[in-house]
Amino acid sequence: MLIRDTLLEDAKAVSVLVDAVARERRYLAGTSGFTEESTASFIALVKAAKGVHLVALVDDATVGWCDIIPTSFEGMTHVGRLGMGVKAGFRGQGIGKGLLKAALDRAFRQGLERVELEVFRSNDSAVRLYETHGFLREGVKVGARKLDGMTEDILLFAAFKNA
Repeated sequence: MLIRDTLLEDAKAVSVLVDAVARERRYLAGTSGFTEESTASFIALVKAAKGVHLVALVDDATVGWCDIIPTSFEGMTHVGRLGMGVKAGFRGQGIGKGLLKAALDRAFRQGLERVELEVFRSNDSAVRLYETHGFLREGVKVGARKLDGMTEDILLFAAFKNA
């Protein structure tokens, strides 16, 4: 496995990966991905904002991503928001752990002091991953998602520099 900065040339592979994870309808807020063009724009935006966007590669295939985008509001520029995903068939192999650690290390080195995320309560493996990496549960959005006849809570987490 190789974890590296995302390049603009990775936009197509990242777009396909995000779409695949979104279509599982379990892990991401969206249920479909984004175009290659909008993905390239997002990658460029993250980089311009001095955020973090990483990909994980296995045998040259893009199998995971993690991004942390700084908040732009005055008084909140020390905060970043994390998003990530790993392709089905590659989960449980340490890819998410590697991406998360690398992204947090980079974000905190670049000056962020707090990284926030939201995760569906049913995503047990992600909840364990975040808790293992120092994220603190800060709250719950009760019944925040209704999809496919199921209502689900969203858990709010944050990790802190030097915590």
